[in-house]
Amino acid sequence: MKKTTASIGVLVVFCAMTMVIGCTFETMDDASKPIQISSTSVEFSKDKKPTVAFVTNGIAAFWTVAEVGAMAAEKDLNAEVLVRMPQDAADQKRILEELINQQVDGVAISPINSENQSDLLERVARSTKLITHDADAPEVKGRHAYIGMDNYTAGQMCGRLVQQAMPEGGEVMIFVGRLGQLNADLRRQGLIDELLNREDDRSRRDPTGVVLKSPKSIYVVVDTKVDDFNPAQSKSQAEDAIVGYENLGCMVGLFSYNPPAILEALARTNKLGKIKVVAFDEEFPTLQAIQDGTCAGTVVQDPYNYGYQSVELLTKLARGDRSMVPTNPDKFIDLPARIIHKDNVGPFWDQLKQRLGVKGSESSGS
Repeated sequence: MKKTTASIGVLVVFCAMTMVIGCTFETMDDASKPIQISSTSVEFSKDKKPTVAFVTNGIAAFWTVAEVGAMAAEKDLNAEVLVRMPQDAADQKRILEELINQQVDGVAISPINSENQSDLLERVARSTKLITHDADAPEVKGRHAYIGMDNYTAGQMCGRLVQQAMPEGGEVMIFVGRLGQLNADLRRQGLIDELLNREDDRSRRDPTGVVLKSPKSIYVVVDTKVDDFNPAQSKSQAEDAIVGYENLGCMVGLFSYNPPAILEALARTNKLGKIKVVAFDEEFPTLQAIQDGTCAGTVVQDPYNYGYQSVELLTKLARGDRSMVPTNPDKFIDLPARIIHKDNVGPFWDQLKQRLGVKGSESSGS
């Protein structure tokens, strides 16, 4: 029987570990020491139903779309899928630790802070099949794949949307849920480097709280506001920015809930349409604003296939099939980002509604 979130407020976080028959486990108290696992295991037959976990990095509309994809794969592939949506890093850690003690057959996770979680993630990888999605953890030994997009490139795409929306240049402010999360760091850096006309550098990390500019560019990044994955805080920060920066020309939201928060703040301050908005992801208010002309465009991922392909890969691995495992050095399954603007938002939104099983302008979740 599948287990899904009961309501928007319910936190669900899950991980998974391979059921191994005839193996012996030697568990160490010190997580930094290896857990010895026998190499002899019994593979699943194609008819056996593996249990795999799809763990997000928060609760948002973006992740609702991913959950739909994961549940579609559950039906198509004869698997049991556990979808878990943690509230924060501590919650993600707690549930990962709980699920290390369960013997599920695979874990797909979007790490909130891969560097701080590396020991825990390696414990999961030693216990079951581990893959990452949305946000990678390339330093973690034992992960089989990363399913997602190139976030630095997606940030650059976002920068080009800003340039199209504001060709005369000007002041730009960035809004993001977290930093320290690899996908967010790369996304923000790609955006900044594109706006400031710099050479690509994926290792660069510009600080927050300072004005970023370049003699080669007509754009100025006045600040980056981090809201700790709190939509209400994001809206408050947007309102403060509108009041505090009289020459602000464009506001960019890098997490799915940021653009709707920005749009709401602009409407409340009678600035809607006067300050440009560039978005990330596909929340319904964002798509509506693109249709209305109050949002210049959005860079979208493919959360449906993050869910579907994560379940597909884990299910195949549980059955001894490595055909989906990427052979490139980064173990990267690339689902490229796309730009959605007024000319193509209609067909894109129709497909999204169809996948979600909603009609009209009912909202999704991230």
